Amino acid sequence: MADLFSAEWMEAYKDAWNADDELTSALGSIGFNSTIGYGFPDEDQPRGVIVIENGKAVAAGAYNGESLNWDLRAKESQWRKWMSKPPGMAGLGMAFTTGKIKFKVGDYGAMLKDPRMAGPFIKTFSVMGKVG
Repeated sequence: MADLFSAEWMEAYKDAWNADDELTSALGSIGFNSTIGYGFPDEDQPRGVIVIENGKAVAAGAYNGESLNWDLRAKESQWRKWMSKPPGMAGLGMAFTTGKIKFKVGDYGAMLKDPRMAGPFIKTFSVMGKVG
């Protein structure tokens, strides 16, 4: 398996994202466009990035200084736990309040208050779990 959030892993994540019609259609219906970074809390910058246009992943790879709308950080063990058993809304809220997930960029509160975004955000964890 490729290293978590490596260029190879992010490319496979992009393919898994686009293969999930529930995720892409939900985000497409609200015109969701974002550049999302993923990484670990003790590092200065994210490791991987994915670019979403109208709900579809159009680019992915190693982070290379892109301007981010979201920068999500958690320990590798936590990411892997969520990939094998995606959190629900309550679990994600608890992870945020206890610092298990950090949003270096992005408004977590606003996202959670909008069910059109919150549901798809939760869905991304199960999509990550599909990356070999």
